[in-house]
Formats: sequence, C-alpha cells, structure tokens
Amino acid sequence: MGQSLRGGVVIVTGASSRIGAAAARELVREGCMVALAARSREKLRALSEELGQAALAVPTDITSGDDVARMVEETITRFGRIDVLLANAGVYIPGQFTEGDPEAFVRLVDANVNGVIRCIHAVLPSMISRHSGDIIVTSSISGHIDIQWEPVYSASKHAVQGLVHTLRRQVAAQGIRVGAVAPGMVANELWGITSKEEADKLAAGRTALRCEDVVEALVFMLSRPAHVTIRDLVILPQNQDL
Repeated sequence: MGQSLRGGVVIVTGASSRIGAAAARELVREGCMVALAARSREKLRALSEELGQAALAVPTDITSGDDVARMVEETITRFGRIDVLLANAGVYIPGQFTEGDPEAFVRLVDANVNGVIRCIHAVLPSMISRHSGDIIVTSSISGHIDIQWEPVYSASKHAVQGLVHTLRRQVAAQGIRVGAVAPGMVANELWGITSKEEADKLAAGRTALRCEDVVEALVFMLSRPAHVTIRDLVILPQNQDL
C-alpha cells in the first residue's frame, strides 16, 4: 500500500510545459498544493489560473541563486512548508559537439546541473528541520547510457545521477528521500511534437512515452511508504533500442 499525497506541498521547476506542467496538474488532482516555477510568466499564469487556489506561480530562473531563494521563500510563506521538490527544469541540446556553441553548452550545464544543485540546497534546510521530505530530479536515460548524439546533455545527466546517489546517503538519516526518474524519448515539444494526437500515436506505436507516463512514475515514487526509497526509476518506450 502506498501513502497518500493529499495535503503535500510540492515545488515543481520547469512547470510551464511538458513533464512539469503535466506533473503539476496530476499533483493537484492528488490533493497537493503546488508552487509552479519556470521562466515563462505567461505560461505560469495560465497554468496557475487553471489549477486554482492549490497553485502558486513563482517565476523563477534556476540559474539565478536569488530567484531560487525567492521561490523557496514564497512557497513557505504561502503554504507553510515544502514537502517535495521536483527538480524538473532543464535544457536539451543534441548534435555534433564540434558544431555546437560552447556558450550554449555552458548554459545547459548551468541549468541542468547547477540549477538542480541550487534548488536542492535551498529546500534542504527546511526539510532537515522537519526530518521529512522528498527530492526527485528529472534525469534521463542519457544519465545511465553514454549517448553520442547528445554529449553535453548526457554529461549533465551523468552529473545529476552522481549527485542523487551521493546526496541520498548524506540525508537519509534526516528522513529525506532522494531519487531520480530517467525517461527515454518523451513525445513533447522538445522533439517538435506539439499535439496530443501526435503524442498518442507515437505512444501507440511504442516508440515514445507521453508526459503523463513519466508523471505516473513520479507519483509512484512519491507515494511509496516512508521506509521505501526508489533511488532510480528508468522508464523507456517499449521499442526504444537503448
């Protein structure tokens, strides 16, 4: 038997679209209160209006320490605490390394690695003081397998996996669980897939996941009994040859 998520307070980064938006919707359906963090003010405002009083829009650039600190402060001011951090925001750049922009690669690392570090570091003090909390990072199959068509992205996700595995052991005694969900291909705007019909067609062909599939995995991780930690959950479309 799992535990109910009802009444939990969750910060979701990258909440304005894709997996983050789908996670926010499902968590509100589960009875959670959700702080929506992302750079896009307009998308956040629209999602917050859709979700009602259970949602708080906090425009946040996770590459800014000041923004991250404000995100945590506003969440605690509104909801009183933080039970869960879904560190989901990230940047994706595929292609040949020699043809890429090194400054864009650096920005990717700042978002995918340093941004995760900033967010986790900001929420941990309140979790440690309460001896309770969950941190889940959206990683990737690229964090488990070296994928040659996305070398810098893959490197960033390997770094995230190392952080999850080591941090988990540091904070376990404080009652805090740390894990990562690692999807394969997800049918969303990242791959130029903009319609539900297109995503459902790829899912039916077993060549891509839907955002909702990843969210179900996230909810499963969070709803395990308190003595159970899922350190890594790798989720792939059945026909992805990796």
